[in-house]
Parts: sequence; structure tokens; C-alpha cells
Amino acid sequence: MALPDPDIRRTWLFGPGADRAAHAKMLESDADALIVDLEDFTPPARRGEARGLLDGFVKECRRRQRLAAIRINALETDGLLDLAAAMTARPDVVAYPMSDRAAQMHALDAAISHWENQLDLDKGSTEILPVCETALGVIEVRAMAAASSRVRCALLGAEDLANDLCAERGADGLELEYARKRFIVEARAANIEPIDAPYTFSDVGGAVREATLSRRLGYRSKSLVLPEHAKCLNDVFTPGAGEIAHADAIVAGFDAARSRGEDRALVNGLWVEVPTYRNACRLLGRARRLGALPSAP
Repeated sequence: MALPDPDIRRTWLFGPGADRAAHAKMLESDADALIVDLEDFTPPARRGEARGLLDGFVKECRRRQRLAAIRINALETDGLLDLAAAMTARPDVVAYPMSDRAAQMHALDAAISHWENQLDLDKGSTEILPVCETALGVIEVRAMAAASSRVRCALLGAEDLANDLCAERGADGLELEYARKRFIVEARAANIEPIDAPYTFSDVGGAVREATLSRRLGYRSKSLVLPEHAKCLNDVFTPGAGEIAHADAIVAGFDAARSRGEDRALVNGLWVEVPTYRNACRLLGRARRLGALPSAP
């Protein structure tokens, strides 16, 4: 089964590896992608237990048509054991913590290729998701993307990144402002989809506010740690009726102007040129793929 395009994976929900109740809440949420975390969210003493739950979790993700991701530990620690259990469960995505070097992606790509061969899986079918949680990780996104064709997205960290920056964490996210902007530029330059950092505070209003800012910057997806945030964040990253109508007007107005031999069109007070037209076409196409707009006849 083909995986959904990276730009319509609006929400990536992290959850603990050894907690069955948490798994149920993840699966009941509206998140598009679910990440079982064998790293920070799972105490080392419970990692064996967590590995034993992966197969059932991934199967349930498939049944519910959710993207199944597993975050392993670094390969030089428990990562090889994690990866063996993960690949046996056949996830869609393997997430890698503290990603900051192309060499990590090379090593993980080779290890995944070994398991795909052993398990008779389609070659290259398992994606790698670098989780960029350090200053070096933010600026090395292009190198990591170039290291493996499995890398289609990259995820920006929050708590570990703030720690690495010696920054004071706050609900307004000011301390991550530059990293958030730098990360999206690096990811777009690498032609992969950037996933914004999780909002790790409990209030829904703050999560929506941060996601709205992220979308303004160009993000189309966000990670999260609370299942109850998923629905409202999906709403933020799904084009609304007003946006769709505006994009429709832009496309119609520009097409009409071009048919008259004009270089641009005035639509609702906005002079529409080629880049604005392309952006509107992209929004309409994404809305269709998200089911927010009927398919073209």
C-alpha cells in the first residue's frame, strides 16, 4: 500500500512504548501518524516490554489507516535491538533520535536494508525520519536528506533542542523561533517535508496558536505529545472553506487574465502574479488530497 504524501501527514503523535493504555489513546486520536517511542518515552528497564508490543500496535495502525512509526534508540546503544523488533513489526517509518550527521542515516539505511531483505519486504519501502533535536541537527538537514532516499521528512525537536541551545523554555516558543525558521528553509532546500516541533504544554489554545504561526511560516505538519491536541491541529493544517474559495478566485481570475494576454490579475484587491497563482493551485490540490475539496471531474 502506498504511503500518503508527506505534505498531508498533518499530525505526528509521540507516545510511550510500554504503555498499552497510552497506545489505545493514540489510536483513538485523530493524529495522522503515530510514533511509538522506545527512546525517552520508555525507561530502559521497560524497553524489552515495549518491543513486544510493536507488532500489535503496527497492525492496529494499519487497520485504522494510520501511518505507523517507531522511534528507536541510537544504533550504538539499544538501537539494533529496537530495530530488529521494529522491522519485524513492519512499520512505515523508523524515526531516529538526535539526528545530526549523514553517517547516522547511512548506517540506519544499511541496517533497514538488511531487515527488508531478511523479511522479504519491498526494497526501500521503510522511511527514515530524522528527529533533529540539537543545534547541529538543525543545520545538517540537507546532508542527512542527501544521505538516504528513505528520508522524505524531518522533525524538529523542542525540549532537547532548547536544552542544547541553553535556552529557557516557554509556552510562547520564542526560544525556538530562529531554529523553527532555519529548519524549514533547510528542509525545503533539501526537498523534504519539515515537521514542526511539538507543543509540549497542555493548553489547546497555545497549541493552536503555535501551529497557526508554523503554518504561516510554511509548515504543513506538526508533531505533538498530547492526543487531545490532534483534532485541532489537523484543523489548522487543513485548508478551510474561506481559503479554498479565495484560492479558487485567484486561479480563475489569473487564468482569465492570461487568456486575455494579460500578465497578471486583480483579485479581491490583490495583484496576482505567477508565484501567487502557483501557491493557490498547490493549496487546492492539497485540499483535494485531504478530502476538504471534491476531486476534479
